[in-house]
Amino acid sequence: MRREPVKTSNAPAALGPYSQAIKVGEFVYTSGQVAIDPATGEFIGGGIAEQTERVLKNVAAVLEAAGSSLDQVVKTLVFLADMDDFSAMNEVYGKFFTGAPPARSTVQAARLPKDALIEIEAVALITK
Repeated sequence: MRREPVKTSNAPAALGPYSQAIKVGEFVYTSGQVAIDPATGEFIGGGIAEQTERVLKNVAAVLEAAGSSLDQVVKTLVFLADMDDFSAMNEVYGKFFTGAPPARSTVQAARLPKDALIEIEAVALITK
């Protein structure tokens, strides 16, 4: 199978030597996204609700560029800076995954890029 990098200006550019996502076969694997506004390249800050919303919009943009969508996500991995933010994150997360939600792991990380409160990566089926 061939590996194909995914790149879109509708999500933040990679902060290092990695791709926004990689397509392999019928799947796309996204890199972790933090709350960076792709229009400005600036970290948005704010609380966990605001950051979760921006992160999931970034994940959705990468998936779209790969020929997929949030509806096709089979697994996510959520990194939280503070597990006390779990409920507030979960409330926003649930608004983005309204059908059968994907499998998910959520872990607390010691520190995230840009001192973010949240980072999310996803694996999804490619539909296009």
